[in-house]
Amino acid sequence: MIFNICGNKKNSKFWFFFLYIVFLFMCCMNFISCNSINNVKNIPQPIDYDDSKVVQNEIKRINSFMESEPVRALWRAILLGDEEIISKTKENLCQLYIRAIDEKNYYEAMKYLKSLETSGFSDFEKAFSEKYSLEELSKLFLQEVPGLLSDNKKKPKTIADCMDATVTIWVDRGLKVQNGSGYADIVIGSGFFIDKRGYLVTNYHVIDSMVNPKYEGFSRLYIKLLEDSDTKIPAKVVGYDSVLDLALLKVEVEPKFVLELGTSADLKIGDKVSAIGTPIGLEGTLTSGIISSTERKLMTLGNVFQLDAAVNSGNSGGPLIDENLKVQAVVFAGMLQFQGLNFAIPVEYLRQELSLMYNRSEVVHSWIGCYGHTKRNGKQKVGLEIQYVLPGGSAFLAGLKEGDVITSVDGKKVSSLEDFQFICMGYEPETLLNFTYITGYSNEDLSESATAELTEKNGFLYLDKRPKDPGYEIFKTDFIQNGFVPLFGMKMIPSSTLNKNSYTIESVIKGSAADELNFSKFDAVTVRDMKIDMENEYIFVQIYSKRKKKGFLDISMVLSSPFDNPYYF
Repeated sequence: MIFNICGNKKNSKFWFFFLYIVFLFMCCMNFISCNSINNVKNIPQPIDYDDSKVVQNEIKRINSFMESEPVRALWRAILLGDEEIISKTKENLCQLYIRAIDEKNYYEAMKYLKSLETSGFSDFEKAFSEKYSLEELSKLFLQEVPGLLSDNKKKPKTIADCMDATVTIWVDRGLKVQNGSGYADIVIGSGFFIDKRGYLVTNYHVIDSMVNPKYEGFSRLYIKLLEDSDTKIPAKVVGYDSVLDLALLKVEVEPKFVLELGTSADLKIGDKVSAIGTPIGLEGTLTSGIISSTERKLMTLGNVFQLDAAVNSGNSGGPLIDENLKVQAVVFAGMLQFQGLNFAIPVEYLRQELSLMYNRSEVVHSWIGCYGHTKRNGKQKVGLEIQYVLPGGSAFLAGLKEGDVITSVDGKKVSSLEDFQFICMGYEPETLLNFTYITGYSNEDLSESATAELTEKNGFLYLDKRPKDPGYEIFKTDFIQNGFVPLFGMKMIPSSTLNKNSYTIESVIKGSAADELNFSKFDAVTVRDMKIDMENEYIFVQIYSKRKKKGFLDISMVLSSPFDNPYYF
């Protein structure tokens, strides 16, 4: 063929060399492509405390944490086990605690005292003799937090009173031009008073443009009272939580009525509830229904209620009240194309969040760098099973590994993922807590013979800051075959020394994306490409697979995973 194209041997050598170079170039491009997928990163390794050089570097690291992250310094010192360093970090934390007390920064003082209490501060009792106990600090700290005061003298007595405690949230975003025409860009939501000083609650997504740094346009926040819907009253954002979709606002108006927060733990499927709000701009609208479900995972933390009370655009942020006129949830979503599918955030989460929103403006949640599900023995929930540990994360350094099951945190029982998340919501990142876990689970067998080999252990759990995009953090930190566990629910092992992108599935997590797509053990998977969509916060992976449940046909498909999901903790 080359002779025919080139015409003679001399030219044929040139073309042969040219095609050879092209072939090498294509191989290199393929190699580069493979490396981009299986990029060998600097994966964090467990600290070898027997290596003197490693220990010295760790001591330097602890000293560097003393000023900026003092609780982390204490935790790392405990892991190191050097009594001198532990004593030094405790003394530093004591000084910071005393300073926080002197400055009446009770919120910060609680974090330091809790961490010291967890680690044990018997050697430093004199430093606390004239200060406060954790219980006393909690009372000082909570006495100003709106919504948690017990002396509510503006409690509603009728449904009409509850409606007067509910407001319309009005976010003016100026003029919007579309198709050559300009019109007012208004966001309408609902909210309700929780304090006579003018504090009220709504959804974060209603006031998003007021605090989101990505929004660069005009935005002004107002409320409208039911009794005077023509007057716009200026409001300000006190604090917000974008993860739980909650926000705390303040207006310089004393409300006629203040709603009381109930206890949604007592709420059951079938209980009657009523939603109050401003659907499509209709102020003071009341709709009623029942609780349809108490365990819907629509957010990345915790469960939400499903209800059949009519909810429309504008209801977001309004109260869901029970027959005793107490708030049981905050309405946050309705699926307009499916009548009767509406959702609300349980009031227990709001209770946990109020102190954080009041003191910290933007709420930052904690995590330990894990992925997992509730461990069950039949229908009984027995703990939180760890199915993936992020290299270098808090759980990784604490020695937790795949298969371990967390059973308690801070002396509180953990029987499920939701239990763990709810407990951690009550603490700021950079807090040290005691925890108990069980190691030795090798399979799903929880019979007496299997449980006899289990070992219960205790340790110190350091709550780190939860990243905005846990899935992307995993992609940047770990090998792709390990990242497939939290991203798609399949554990893979390399199956070829020639093709670094070829894997065999070792196991599939029940209920995961891989399980839903009929992947199973021993299926072959070849990763062809991976793309990161930063704008929509998704990871896309193109694969070829041969699945047993699909007759081992060679199928090309694209898997997708959001940067965040409810099973990161």
